[in-house]
This record gives sequence, C-alpha cells and structure tokens, in this order.
Amino acid sequence: MDYLDHLEAEAIYILREVAGQFENPALLFSGGKDSITLVHLAKKAFRPGKFPFPLVHIDTGHNFPETIAFRDQLIEELGERLIVGYVQDSIDQGKVIEQNGKNASRNPLQTVTLLDTIEKHGFDACIGGARRDEEKARAKERIFSVRDDFGQWDPKKQRPELWNIFNGRIQKGENVRVFPISNWTELDVWNYIQREEIALPSLYFSHKRPVVLRNGQWMAADPILQIDQDDIVEHRSVRFRTIGDITCTASVDSEASDLPSIIEEIAASTISERGARMDDKVSEAAMEDRKKQGYF
Repeated sequence: MDYLDHLEAEAIYILREVAGQFENPALLFSGGKDSITLVHLAKKAFRPGKFPFPLVHIDTGHNFPETIAFRDQLIEELGERLIVGYVQDSIDQGKVIEQNGKNASRNPLQTVTLLDTIEKHGFDACIGGARRDEEKARAKERIFSVRDDFGQWDPKKQRPELWNIFNGRIQKGENVRVFPISNWTELDVWNYIQREEIALPSLYFSHKRPVVLRNGQWMAADPILQIDQDDIVEHRSVRFRTIGDITCTASVDSEASDLPSIIEEIAASTISERGARMDDKVSEAAMEDRKKQGYF
C-alpha cells in the first residue's frame, strides 16, 4: 500500500463510523474538489448500496455557474438525494442582512442558512471536506468536532482522539462536524484525483476568462462584483485553486490545463490555496471567528 491507500482507507473507515454512530448524518457538498473527493470515497465505502446520507449544498446565489452545472450532473449520475439551502431565503426572511458595496459578499451569510438547514432536517452529523493544511483555525479541529445546540464551535472543548477511536456521543440539539480527509494535504487530494480519475469542474483548469483586479487579486469579472469604470478588467489565463462564492474567490494566473501540470504547480507553490479566499483576509482570526459561529 502506498500513502494514498492509507489515506483512502482511513477516510472510508471514518465515513463508515459516521453511518454506524449517527442516526441522521449528511454530507456537506460545495462542488469543490474536496467535497467531490468525499463523494468518490463514499462510493467506495457504501456502493453498491445507496449512501446512508443525503448531500447538502448551501447555495449563496452567487456561485459559479460551472459549479452548479457540475453539481446537478453529478447528482443525476449518482442517483442520490440532494438538499439545497438557499441564502436568498435567509435574506427574504430577514434572518440576515445582505452587504452593500463593491466588496460585498454573501459568503458570511451562509452560516445562518447552514444552521437552519441542519435544524430543519435534524442532522446530527455533517461530513465535510476541510483539511488541516488549509488554514490555521482548521488545524485545531478534531475529526469528530462537536458543535453545541446553537451550532457553535469551541476549540477548547475538543475531544481526544486516540488510536482512531471516535466519540460520536452528543446531547440533544448538538451535532458533530466530521472531517474524513482532515489528514490529507492539498497535494494529496490532487494526487488522489489523478490516480482515481475523478472528474472536476472546468474552473480548476487553466482557461481564458475576463477577470477584474480587486484588492490585489484577480476575481471573475461578474456583474455581481459591481464592476465600474475605475476597475481594471483583463482577459487572462487563470484557474481557481479553491471554489466558493464568486465574490470572495480569487483566481491565480496559470497555464496548468491538466492534472500533471496542476500537481507540479501546487508542489512548487509557497502560498496556501486559502490565500485566494478574500473572506479569510478580514482579520487574523477571520476563519476561527466564523467557525465559532457555526461556519463549516
């Protein structure tokens, strides 16, 4: 067995632990490479049977069209259940207030939509594709990470996880976020995607598109960004290392149009993929603050 076999086996074991320990789990699906990898691992863990959980997507309404198209195609191929929570519903219900201005983003608002979706469907465990190498706050997570009955996370109340024993016991109202690929790196994910020949949205591969310079980074030139005559718009060869809301996800200049060249590019990079996420730059503790409030 090589190291990818070990990582795969661990992730499959964790997914089966979720199915065995929880009554109503869900897999949080963003349409990004990590959650797509989780779906592939779930197929290995549970096929030829159905998944013991639905896929849940929190739609900001400002997603890349390529992401939504890929999501819908994947769901059709899988024949699994998809539950979508809409940030627009949270706005219409007055639960969140939409930001204004050129740097406005719906990304912070999705926490409320996520917590409402968890409560509405009674999920007691939510599987996600977060990895410890992404961001320093995520490095504090356990694989089974307990949230209180308000959906909040306290990094000081993490349970020990010795000898791969995971404690899924929770009180009524609590839920657990589960991270089966917590021990993987970005490069591990890409090597696994190449080995397993996993399909991905075209956004991950180099392509020419109009981009606008915003806060020193090239963002997709979409009307959502409120582009005006003072903005610099260019057609550049770019790709996206991470996929989120259009308003907070920057591209990187790249000619990497296939998996081997992407892997070579990442191996040489000195910047984390989260370096292209504008929402992480609000403050030094931006991610940790959002996680404490219930962000994925």
